[in-house]
Amino acid sequence: MSGLRELKRRRTREAIASAALRLFRESGFDGVSVADIAAEAEISKPTLFAYFPTKEDLVIHQFADDNGPAEIVRARPPETSALSALERSFLDRLAARDPLTGLNDSPDAITCHTLLYSTPALLARLATYLLEKEQQLVEELRASCGISDEFTARLAAAQIFGAQRILGFHNAREIRGGRSADETYPDAVARAEAAYRMLREGLSSLL
Repeated sequence: MSGLRELKRRRTREAIASAALRLFRESGFDGVSVADIAAEAEISKPTLFAYFPTKEDLVIHQFADDNGPAEIVRARPPETSALSALERSFLDRLAARDPLTGLNDSPDAITCHTLLYSTPALLARLATYLLEKEQQLVEELRASCGISDEFTARLAAAQIFGAQRILGFHNAREIRGGRSADETYPDAVARAEAAYRMLREGLSSLL
């Protein structure tokens, strides 16, 4: 019974998000109210808020990640370095066209990325979310990678998150410019490999 309940909850959540994105495509983020979204999804405002606490979360949830960098580092095989595990995960997500990588050309993904880079409130909400995930990675690097001081762990985590953010930005920009995800994929893989090589080697070869 709990499985059916969770399935129903997930479907309701997806239906609400789809209704919101349809309206955002038509009228923009600021041109749509929570009441408009609830009416489109045929639910009450309290029900909507039970699934999405804020209007911004209706877009940001596309970028939310239950298996973020900290979890990937924690679950890696003993013989695999943290950086290698993170690189493999990102490459796998590119192959799967995960919206988190920016390499997804579905209408909803394009809408989310367009809204994100044009709406200050969404950028602020995403920044808060990413800082929370970055702090989790800092803690995991200290716990499982033998990094004893917080400064070093925080510097490493910031570089990893910065690289992934730039990779996602470039992928999404190419798709918003008219390229398909399949067309962009080879360049996206090359950029990801170059980014992780730079993380692994440092900037000495460039600067």
